Order: sequence, then C-alpha cells, then structure tokens
Amino acid sequence: MSDELLLEETLIKRSQQKRRTSPLNYKERLFVLTRSRLTYYDGKAEKRFRRGSIELSRVRCVEIVKNGVGIIPCQNKYPFQIVYDTNTLYVFAPSHDSRSLWVQSLKQEIKDNMVVLAKFHPQFWQEGVWLCCRQAEKQALGCEEYNLFGDISRKPLPPIPGEERKNGKQQGRRAPPIPQSSKDEAEEEEEEEEMVVALYNFAGTEPHDLSLVKGGEYVIVEKCDVNWYKARNKYGEEGYIPSNYVTEKKSGNLEQFVWYSKQVNRNKAEDLLRKEDKEGAFVVRDSSTAGAYTVSLYTKNSAGDGQAAVKHYHIKETQSSPPQFYLAEKHLFNSIPDLIDYHKHNAAGLVSRLRYPVGKQDKSAPSTAGFSYEKWEINPSELTFMKEVGSGQFGLVRLGKWRAQHKVAIKTIREGAMYEEDFIEEAKVMMKLSHPNLVQLYGVCSQQKPIYIVTEFMELGCLLNFLRQRRGSFTKDSLLSICLDVCEGMEYLEANGFIHRDLAARNCLVNDAQVVKVSDFGMTRYVLDDQYTSSSGAKFPVKWSPPEVFNFCKYSSKSDVWSYGVLMWEVFTEGRMPFDQNQNHEVVNLVTKGQRLYRPKMATPTIYDIMQRCWHERQEERPPFSQLTMMISDSLEDDVPPPI
Repeated sequence: MSDELLLEETLIKRSQQKRRTSPLNYKERLFVLTRSRLTYYDGKAEKRFRRGSIELSRVRCVEIVKNGVGIIPCQNKYPFQIVYDTNTLYVFAPSHDSRSLWVQSLKQEIKDNMVVLAKFHPQFWQEGVWLCCRQAEKQALGCEEYNLFGDISRKPLPPIPGEERKNGKQQGRRAPPIPQSSKDEAEEEEEEEEMVVALYNFAGTEPHDLSLVKGGEYVIVEKCDVNWYKARNKYGEEGYIPSNYVTEKKSGNLEQFVWYSKQVNRNKAEDLLRKEDKEGAFVVRDSSTAGAYTVSLYTKNSAGDGQAAVKHYHIKETQSSPPQFYLAEKHLFNSIPDLIDYHKHNAAGLVSRLRYPVGKQDKSAPSTAGFSYEKWEINPSELTFMKEVGSGQFGLVRLGKWRAQHKVAIKTIREGAMYEEDFIEEAKVMMKLSHPNLVQLYGVCSQQKPIYIVTEFMELGCLLNFLRQRRGSFTKDSLLSICLDVCEGMEYLEANGFIHRDLAARNCLVNDAQVVKVSDFGMTRYVLDDQYTSSSGAKFPVKWSPPEVFNFCKYSSKSDVWSYGVLMWEVFTEGRMPFDQNQNHEVVNLVTKGQRLYRPKMATPTIYDIMQRCWHERQEERPPFSQLTMMISDSLEDDVPPPI
C-alpha cells in the first residue's frame, strides 16, 4: 500500500535557494505522489530520470502560496509549497483545480505526522527575505497560522521580535528533532549543471556582462531572473547574458539547429522561403498541433508545371516506446535531427530533398530586456538623437542610437503630460516584460527634465499606417498572420497580469522583418490630462472600448479582448476607421443596443466569428487570449498530410 499511486502530473519546480545568491530555476518535472513519498522526474513517463524524492513522513507543511511577487516567470501560475526538514520546495500547477487537488491530497497523507508546523510563511522566500513578513532569516518562525485540515488561513499573525527561535511546539504535542537527509537524497536534490548553446552573438555592454559567440557553449551559474542569467565560458570568465540568446544543450532540443525556427507560422515560413527562392530551401517549425513539428519545403517546379510552391509536411511519431519519427512511413528515425539529416540526401517522397536550411542565420538577434542586468537608468549623454519619427500623447518620438551602436526609439516626455514618478517605478516592472511580439522597453532617463523613454526601434512604423500604405497588397493569410502576432503579444501580457487599456492598430508597430509588436501597454494609467487623447490624436477611444469601459471605466484583460476584436477588424479592412460614419456618443448608443461592426470583405465567416466572440457583452463569454491564439493558428494552418 505504501507505493500506491495517488497523483501524477507534469508541474513546474522552482529550484531551492540553498544560499542567498542562488538561482531561481524553473523546470518542468513529472511529479508522482504515492502513500509514502513524493518523487519528481526529468523526461517523459516512459523515459523517467529521477531528480528528487521526499519521504512524506518528513513533510512539515503543504499549502498554497499567496503570490506577492506579481509576475510569475513560468507558464504555470498557481504555486504551492512543500516544507520538509529545513527546505521549502515551490511547485507551480497549471490551474486552480490542479493545485487544490495536490495540496489536499498531500495534506491528507501528512495529517498524522509528528513534525507539522504551527505557523508557516504564506508567501515566497526570495532574494534573501520572506516576502510576507520581510524576515531575513530563512528558518524564522512562520507569520501565519497553519491549518492542516482546511484552506489557507486568512488571518496573518505578525512575527514577534526575538521569538523566532522559540515556540517550536505545536499545541498538544512536541516537535521531534528534524531528521537529516541521507547523502544520496541530498545529492539527488541538487540541481544538475546546465549547459547552454548561444543562438546569437552578444557583445556585452557593461563590465559585468559576458559576451556570447554564436554556437559557443556556456555553463549557467545563476538564473538571476527570467530575462538574465549569469554564465561561465570555457575560459572560466563569468558575467550576465540575456536568457533569450541561449538554449539548453540537450538531446531533443531543436533550438540548437539552424533549420529550426520556433516563432514562425505557416504564412511567415512561406514568405521566408519564397524570398530565399532556392530549390529545396526548407525550415522546420512548430505545427499548429501542440508538441508537433512541420517541415516547410520550397520547390521551383511543383508538379512539373514550372510553378514555385511551398509544401508543408507534418513530422509524425510512431506509437512505439520510445517513439520514432518519419515523413514517409518507410523511413523511420530515432530523432528529428536524424530525420532531417537523411532527407538532406534523399527526397524519399518529398517534392525535393532538403537542400538549404533557412533559419537563424537569416534572423536578427531578438531584443533584450534592458541593455544589461538590472540596468534601467540610461545616461542621456550616451544617446544620439537623429530624425523625428512621430509624436504621441506624451511628446515627440525620435530615432536615435545608444552608445553610437544600438538603434533605439527615444520618447521625450513633455513636462506635465504624465505622472512621472509612478511611471518610473512601473518602468522597472515593464522592462522585465519581454516577448517577440512586444516592443521592448530598454530603460529611462529620469535624472533630468524632460525625461526620456528608450525603447526598441521599429523600422516600418505603426501598424495602422503600414496597413493603409499597402492597401490591396495583402492576402487573407498575411492579414491573419498580423493578427496572430498581436494576439501572441497580448497572450503574454494577459499571462503576466498586465492590462493594455488602449489596444488598437495605432498602438502596434512593425519592424523591418514585418513582425508586428504591441506598444504603449499600460501607458494610459499615467496620463495627467483628464480628457484622455490617444496617440492618433482622437479623443477617448470609445470605438475600441467595451460597454464596461465607456460606462464604468472598468478595465480588465477582457476589455483588452474586446479591443483586440476591433483591431482584427482594422487589419481585415486594411486600416479603415471603425464606425466611421458615427460620432462617439452614437457609437456608445449603438454598441449598448447590441450593434457590432460589419464583416470585412477579406474576412471569412470563421474569422468574423472570432471577432464577434471578442465582442460579447458579457465579459465572461469573451475568450482569453490563449484561446484566441489557438483559434487564429488553426485558421492559419493548412498543413498537408505526410507523403505515403
């Protein structure tokens, strides 16, 4: 009975901070709970490699974690904690129900333990303090009463100065000495050394940075936050590197290979390959089916008719254990790199062999979250001002350079235009928001007037002008690809609890690779003018707002979803003004009565249905951005089955 399986699920584990400066390390692990122990594994169920194991008799507390951090830097947003011996294990579940099931199941199994805590810490231990009570001693007495049999207590108990080492008793019974872990278990619970491969060159800008050479291998010393790691090169030199410039070196990680492109959908793959215009040019990308991959292959002579075409082939898996991979059923391989290598030399049913990988060598390096780790204040003397590229709510926007090499956009904040002190504090949080479809904030110049905001420069300007200037040249798929870019950026903001408040085509920008990125997120909160004016010069953006905003000023991610539906309409009309025949007060009346924007000519009924879902009057009926991303991806993907 002691080995009876109770629960099994892939969750995310945060590494234990064994010292004040140790890393925050988030990794997927397969957690297995039996009657006697909790064990976590690396890898799929059929290839388990045990990383750690905890006897339930040693567990002193299991409870949810009240998140006082704000942004959780992993996709699972529901943390809980397992306190055993002198350690605290933080685990992140994918949903509220999943977390509740794990917490209640573990509580049931430890209810008769003799070492259960009287008090616990309801928030994280992070950066050398307990976030709930700010005590800097990791073994300090908890600040909230622990209820072993019910939900988390809502009555915090303040810590008593000088009493941290006392009260080691739980009412009615005495806590025995904490057992020491065995040598084997202690070794198991240490995180393995992580080796990474550089995807891009990185020239460090500060003395504490470490430069990267594309293809070079580095050891991760410390994961400082989600955007910056401390790494060591082969010469023993250490410094900070941007996390999005490296990928873990391990079998099965396709990011190591030049032919793999993670952020490329079907439409972008076709554009990339047609631009290359070489027989056998190919790219491997994520399929619309989660966890699957597609090979997109270019041929100049489709079906012998002399017409160029791009063919898309799903990489299939067998049902065997371990699985094998194939494009043509007669040719099975143990890994995807083996499959690609074979088809480089043999077409074997494809329209061409895989001759020319089109991938990262053609892509510019991504933006970094700031120019260096924890660098948000920029010296204005290091900025070179160039031509004016626009003006917004807060002042002029100019093209510039930082230290004469990094091209940036510099926003000059007109005095009296915003709550500057509040924004500067928020900017430190906003800089940590980093995604391929968000315009990156690099830092601020706040030590003089006027203050400057320094951001990523987007060569092709705002999406609204981009659409209008190229009207008539877009295909349905290219418009849908634009919508997907914006949706993925908004999904990231939604996952991190960030509300845009003014999502529209005018507030999205386009770079020279025609990637669309969301800009100016959250900025409306800092406008001083009561009569809010959007960046286009129009008054309060009623035509992009749901009823709960123009009636009650109630903003949420669901109000952003409504605005996103209007942005989709802007895209599929190639930049037309919504409700162009109506004044704002008329739009309020029409929308309140249930009228919605008409279906654009270029939007299929399926695409228009997505817009209409965004415009439900009831907020709870509007889909989250994560669901919208899937719906748009499904509409965009049209992969062919593998050849027989």
